[in-house]
Amino acid sequence: MKTAFKHTLAQWALLALLVIPLVSYIQKKAPTLFLVGDSTMADKPYGNGNPEKGWGQVFPLYLQEGVKVQNHAVNGRSTKSFRDEGRWDAMLQLLKPGDYVIIEFGHNDQKDQDPKRYAAPETDYRHNLERYVAEARAKKAIPVLATPIVRRRFVNGQLEDTHGKYPAVVRAVAAEKNVPLLDLERRTRELVARYGEEKSKALYLHLGPNEYASLPDGRTDDTHLSAYGAFRVNDLVAEELRKAVPELAAYLKK
Repeated sequence: MKTAFKHTLAQWALLALLVIPLVSYIQKKAPTLFLVGDSTMADKPYGNGNPEKGWGQVFPLYLQEGVKVQNHAVNGRSTKSFRDEGRWDAMLQLLKPGDYVIIEFGHNDQKDQDPKRYAAPETDYRHNLERYVAEARAKKAIPVLATPIVRRRFVNGQLEDTHGKYPAVVRAVAAEKNVPLLDLERRTRELVARYGEEKSKALYLHLGPNEYASLPDGRTDDTHLSAYGAFRVNDLVAEELRKAVPELAAYLKK
């Protein structure tokens, strides 16, 4: 009788060793990842043969099943206009503790001819980023800052900078506020420069007439990404996450 009882206890102990980790795994809910930014990150229409893709549109393909991505990035927005239009506040209402927010602006903040979007790098742009960080943290979410991806502009065979002080401000805010940083400006600058003036056209929208029915005259665009470019940028995003946000990188596909 005692032997049978001990055997039963041993079975229950073994079952507990198996079940407890399983319950813990089930209870551990994958976070939701929010994306906030401009057209280089935004979702683009699939219909009518649209060749343009934002990197955030492709990013869910890099993540394991169960990780939700909400892409709130919108074409043409800056740190200023995204807030002024109520888009940031709407996103904040959805944030839950443990969620992540990747924030990438800069392309439109520098448009000083447009008062609705312009945010000077060392004043308004900096303050806007700091507010985004503080407000995300107030919701117990984890903000992640990203420098803007480069534009493709070659002069005499050399890639030229087009973002001025903006990437440096992002780096400074990340360092001062202890925010994880995805340095996409540096990584895409290295990528585009390595590809060179001709090959790098494939990353952006360099299309001849009638390649797409939706673009009978073709298109030359050195800001927005092709599908190939979006995937290459996501390769860099994944590498940056592994360095800067390993706990989120754990949800990347192997």
